[in-house]
Amino acid sequence: MTTWNLNGMKHHLFFCNGGSCTKKGAEEVVEAMRDEIKLQEADVRIHTTRTRCQGRCEDACVITVYPEGVWYKEVTPEIGRRIVREHLVGGSPVEEHISYTYEDELAARPDTKEGQSKTKRKEAQTK
Repeated sequence: MTTWNLNGMKHHLFFCNGGSCTKKGAEEVVEAMRDEIKLQEADVRIHTTRTRCQGRCEDACVITVYPEGVWYKEVTPEIGRRIVREHLVGGSPVEEHISYTYEDELAARPDTKEGQSKTKRKEAQTK
């Protein structure tokens, strides 16, 4: 899938094809997500790139979405299709599979040591 003209692109997906992700089905995730992008007729708005290791092996399979900076974990072909439909086309991220996002001053998600949830951050800001 060669893209010469990037005008109109809204999202850039990076598929991790490092060792851990490959062992957990990265190739099938790539195929499913690219297929869903075509089914949704979104290939003129979504560009995809395979990478080597993205350094999040414990989260395999890993997908990152830009320009938002959303890192998805434990992506299967079915979850990948949901990410395309719900996040990339529909605008609603698949929250239960997000491991990290640049949103809210680069704060990490609650399941990581570094961060707290957006809900807790908002609650703390209103007190």
